[in-house]
Amino acid sequence: MAPSAAMPKLVVDGALLQCSMGTAPAKLTVLPSSGLSDQSRPLATVQDARPMANINPFVMCRSTANPQVALATAASFGVLSPQPCVPVIVGAWTPGSDVVTLEGSPALHDASTCSCVWAGVISVSDAGTVGLSDTE
Repeated sequence: MAPSAAMPKLVVDGALLQCSMGTAPAKLTVLPSSGLSDQSRPLATVQDARPMANINPFVMCRSTANPQVALATAASFGVLSPQPCVPVIVGAWTPGSDVVTLEGSPALHDASTCSCVWAGVISVSDAGTVGLSDTE
């Protein structure tokens, strides 16, 4: 029997995130509330998308949609000038798990994404779990 595509992994506190406009990964912070965890780390839900509380800065922002980057780039005669990242998240993570819910919200899995108002797409680069999937 041929192997199937990898199932999405559920995401836990400390998972690594990447923004398409950021210069470095950032860690996801999941506040312990539901008591549900994997390996003593809280599991994330699609609602864990608050800037600075859940989603930390990605060091520097490269998006000219960000007014600070646009201003610095204009001041340097059009040479892209990244500025410190301050994520501004637009809505929850999508899609969430079809199988696992925590306190009424779908669990977050490593195929989920969310968006920053400065045109960045945030994805999960390392879920922080080992072998935990939506089907287990």
